[in-house]
Amino acid sequence: MDDALLEAALAWVDDDPDPRTRGELQAVIAGAKVGDDKAQVDLTDRFRGMLQFGTAGLRGRIGAGPNRMNRAVVIRAAAGLAAFLTEELGDAPARVAIGYDARHGSAQFAKDTAAVMTAAGHEALLLPRLLPTPVLAYATRVLDADAGVMVTASHNPPQDNGYKVYLGGRVVTDSGQGAQIVPPYDARIAARIEAVETVESVPRAAEGWTVLGEDIVDQYVAATGALVPPPTDDARANLRIVLTPLHGVGASTVERVLRTAGFSDLHTVPEQAEPNPDFPTVSFPNPEEKGAIDLSIALAESVEADVVIANDPDTDRAAVATMIDGKWTMLHGDVVGSLLGERVASRGGHPEGAVLANSVVSSQQLSAIASRYELGYRHTLTGFKWISREQGLVYGYEEALGYCVAPDLVRDKDGISAAVVMADYVASLKAEGRTLADAIDDLARAYGVYLTRQVSARFADISLIGETMDRLLSAPPASLGGSDVVATDDMGEGFQGLPPTTGLHLATVSGARVIIRPSGTEPKVKAYLEVIEPLGSDGDVGAARARATQAMDALDSDVHAALGL
Repeated sequence: MDDALLEAALAWVDDDPDPRTRGELQAVIAGAKVGDDKAQVDLTDRFRGMLQFGTAGLRGRIGAGPNRMNRAVVIRAAAGLAAFLTEELGDAPARVAIGYDARHGSAQFAKDTAAVMTAAGHEALLLPRLLPTPVLAYATRVLDADAGVMVTASHNPPQDNGYKVYLGGRVVTDSGQGAQIVPPYDARIAARIEAVETVESVPRAAEGWTVLGEDIVDQYVAATGALVPPPTDDARANLRIVLTPLHGVGASTVERVLRTAGFSDLHTVPEQAEPNPDFPTVSFPNPEEKGAIDLSIALAESVEADVVIANDPDTDRAAVATMIDGKWTMLHGDVVGSLLGERVASRGGHPEGAVLANSVVSSQQLSAIASRYELGYRHTLTGFKWISREQGLVYGYEEALGYCVAPDLVRDKDGISAAVVMADYVASLKAEGRTLADAIDDLARAYGVYLTRQVSARFADISLIGETMDRLLSAPPASLGGSDVVATDDMGEGFQGLPPTTGLHLATVSGARVIIRPSGTEPKVKAYLEVIEPLGSDGDVGAARARATQAMDALDSDVHAALGL
């Protein structure tokens, strides 16, 4: 066994404030000492480096050691953030809002953060209980907090947790006020974290922070419920909605907001209604994953619902399912993104300079919608930390089920506000004897068929992610879907005015587009495919959709081959 590794592991044990993870690491060390190969590999991985803090904050597997999510790592992160805030504001104490979800360790990590902030002379405001991420993002803005911390791993597997940071107040005063961190803030905070010598050296207060009252939740519910005008008829009361929080923290808040807006026929999946950090009914707590909304669909069939709305565990994302051709179908994130974009844009009354925005890997249909309604359009790097800080933003989305319909309330994706706006849309359609399927056809008639699909390659060995990207960048395919590739762009050199990022953009003669990039939150390489098919002179939506599907299938096959799948 490597002496330096053993020394580092024993030093970590001595400095770990949590008896549970101390015991866990001691057991791994004991196994490694007696030559247990599995224990030695495990120990090496735990000390492969400190869990890296970046624009996504922290996210990783829960466990002992520097390359895991645990109290020692969180206390270091909180100390680094506190030092950064002191550096920014001098003698003036920072105001820090702190929230947490129901994942393993979340409540303790939030309390540790409050203790560190208080000892550092800052004002720590802890949300009253486990709550959705959008409530914390809202509190960061409405309380004029200089920083916000949300302890969550969003839709990651149950063994993970994370630490998301927002900046606002006096620290960020432009259009990104209250949004997630971007460079150079991430590097500056990371440097302060790295400067923390030991956990023992970090002061932690035993008391002194403020636990906020329920009024902050009440304010969020009232403001979000008011995003749609007061009902003037029974359309909303007559809409039957099936909901699921996927064992997350959103059930009560989502239901309250919908009831505030006039929706009363609500049916939450009972098996998934209560928070449970083990997510027992799903393989992955992500509405995008196969089987995640099966219980919702079954309930929708049973109660003859009009629409299904599923949120991820921290409730910042929303999935929508509807009946199409007699079958319950979950809509792709780009379809929901375009529907909501059309809904927001068509209402009018937007201020001068109003902008619609989505990530570069999301559908180009939003650009067409913005053009039709004479609104500005921007595409951004992937992630709401970029979308939400666009100047003049009135609506933004990313294809991974993230929607921002109320940037004045929450400068982030918000699955609750998206749910109420979508429910209002479906209710108005139902009152006209129409459905979401009809609205999707309306989009095709107005803009043509925009068909998108995602292909993912998951890697057990994360080093293969870089190798895969290097291979594709050095030798990109010459044709895709039977059409020659006419544009090959290394996004690391900048692409269409965006900052450099790891990725490959490909465009074909046929007009198809593919963007390949590594995931920022999972061990995957993702390919985002888009085909645009205009309607023929006969205006037949079904025929255009069939042509688009055929083209997409051919494109999909070649992308699978390019990724080695």
